[in-house]
Amino acid sequence: MAPVPGSGLAKGLAVTLRTMTKKTVTEQYPDAQPELPPRTRGVIGLFEENCTVCMLCARECPDWCIYIDSHKETVPAATPGGRDRSRNVLDRFAIDFALCMYCGICIEVCPFDALFWSPEFEYAETDIRDLTHERDKLREWMWTVPAPPALDPGAEEPKELAAARKTADKLAAQQQTDRPGQADQSGQSGPSDQSGSTDRPGQEDRP
Repeated sequence: MAPVPGSGLAKGLAVTLRTMTKKTVTEQYPDAQPELPPRTRGVIGLFEENCTVCMLCARECPDWCIYIDSHKETVPAATPGGRDRSRNVLDRFAIDFALCMYCGICIEVCPFDALFWSPEFEYAETDIRDLTHERDKLREWMWTVPAPPALDPGAEEPKELAAARKTADKLAAQQQTDRPGQADQSGQSGPSDQSGSTDRPGQEDRP
C-alpha cells in the first residue's frame, strides 16, 4: 500500500505538539545546582591514613595518571631482642585529572579503602597543569565524600559478622557451662574440709 502523501509531515508535527505541551526539565545551572545521584563520579578523594603505598592503584590505572613516591623507614623493635621492621612512608600521591577517564578502577582495587568518589565536579582550571591534584588537594576532597548508604535490612549478614557472632555465642555458651561445674566443686570442697577438721580432734584423742 502506497504511503499517504504528507503522512510523514503529520507525524513530525504530532511529535512537536506533544513535546511543546510537556513541562520543561531544564536546570538553570550554575544558578541552580543539579541534584546528582549518590554514585556520581566527580573527583577522587584520598584518605591518606589508610594508604600503605602498595602501588596497586597506580599499576592498575589504564591511563597511568596516578603518581606515587615513597621511601622506607626503619621501625625499632617493640620488645627487647626483637627484629627491626621497615615500612613505606608516602611522600607524594597525585592524580592528573586531565588524563583520568573516571573508570574507577583505582578505587575498586584499593585493598585498604584509601580512595573514594566525591560528587564534586566544579574543579575546571584555565591551566592544564593545575588539574594535577597533589595529596593535600586530594585530602580536601574527602570532606565532600557522601556517607555510605544504609544497609538493606533484608540483605544477608556479612560473613565476617556472622563468623564473629558465632564465635562470641560459642564462648558465652562455654562460660555458662563452666560456671555450674565450678559451683559444684566449691560446694563439695566445703563438707570435705569440715569432715576433715572434725576427724582431726578424734584422731588426736586416740591413745
